[in-house]
Amino acid sequence: MQTGLLRLKGAGGSASVAGVARPETYAVGPGRAPGSRPVQIRFLRLTLAVAAIGLIAAVAVLVIDRWVGAAESVAPAVPEPSARLLPGGPPEPQVIALLDDLRLFLPIAPEHITAIGFRGSGETALGLDPVGKRTNAGLFERVRNKVFGGDTDKGLRYYLIDGGVGRQTSGLDIGASVGTNVYAPVDGTVLAINDVIVSGERFGDRIDLSPTAGPGLVVILTNLDADPDLAVGAPVAASETRLGHVIDLSAVEQASLARFTQDRGQHVHLEVQPAADLALP
Repeated sequence: MQTGLLRLKGAGGSASVAGVARPETYAVGPGRAPGSRPVQIRFLRLTLAVAAIGLIAAVAVLVIDRWVGAAESVAPAVPEPSARLLPGGPPEPQVIALLDDLRLFLPIAPEHITAIGFRGSGETALGLDPVGKRTNAGLFERVRNKVFGGDTDKGLRYYLIDGGVGRQTSGLDIGASVGTNVYAPVDGTVLAINDVIVSGERFGDRIDLSPTAGPGLVVILTNLDADPDLAVGAPVAASETRLGHVIDLSAVEQASLARFTQDRGQHVHLEVQPAADLALP
């Protein structure tokens, strides 16, 4: 009798065991090349990095645009109600545009100006060089002005208006309330005073000036009623001689300047043409 002992079952012979696959067999499936998984991971990381950089750049552009454009997003300039009732005295001499040696001075006192805009004004009108800062400049121009010191709150501000015919700065519109006094923008003489006729009806005058500093050129003003005392051949002095006052053309003209003002964009219009190409009204 065997007690306290366990009898081991003896091996009854040999048996075959299925071979164990090598580890790489599980890592490489059908159609997958060895080492492709790390490549996919690197590609995914690169894609995420590019997306992150793009997002950061977009946010940076928005922040810069808000920062730079904060000073630009001001309400359209418009005089105080009491100022609009006044015809306006002579402005201090202030240049608004250049053409070679010719300087065009503001014909209206700054406190009565609602907006200043340059636009195309015909094939024969000459391009002017604006003086001041463009208010509706693009993002990169505004960033450049901020970074390199071109951005200043001092001086004149103007809009560059799309559309029109000819050079984009050939026409100068200076907005002001109806009845505001208009003064000579140059030293010179009165070359002509003619009625402006639209659909058989008179709408103010066209005044042609021969500038002393621009022989062979003619400075033209429209959208105003001429002063009764103004005569052809009379001398005029910049910022001193009263030429007339602003009239309302909104019944026959949709002023492009109106998008930058709080009125109908009433304004006096200036342009410069070669005397040889001058077309009489």
